[in-house]
Amino acid sequence: MYNDIIMEHFMCPQNGYFMPDSDAEGEYGAVSCGDKITVYIKVRDNVLTEVSYLIYGCGASIACASMTTIMVKGKTIEQALLVTEEMVDDALGGLPQLKKHCSNLGVGALRYAIDNYKHYQSLKL
Repeated sequence: MYNDIIMEHFMCPQNGYFMPDSDAEGEYGAVSCGDKITVYIKVRDNVLTEVSYLIYGCGASIACASMTTIMVKGKTIEQALLVTEEMVDDALGGLPQLKKHCSNLGVGALRYAIDNYKHYQSLKL
């Protein structure tokens, strides 16, 4: 059902940890629906220097969260906002049709984290 890339990210996920000193976080999904993710970001000079997550979900959701963090770490906020669900799916070599929706978890939570970061920054001005 899953290709080797998805299995690698499920079995050995990257960046899956709580970040207590994050600059912002974003949540997406709901445990009652089956999947929920929190993405944490640390930003320096408009660059995502650290990105992590905690997730409750299936193997495909974990793989998507892992890949999302890899794709955006080291990118500017503007570059990170250009990452789409389709790009995550492609980077994983294609999710099974029934799991395509999992790619929206990491991307959605990342966007919320960036929105929260921007909001916090505007309060400092």
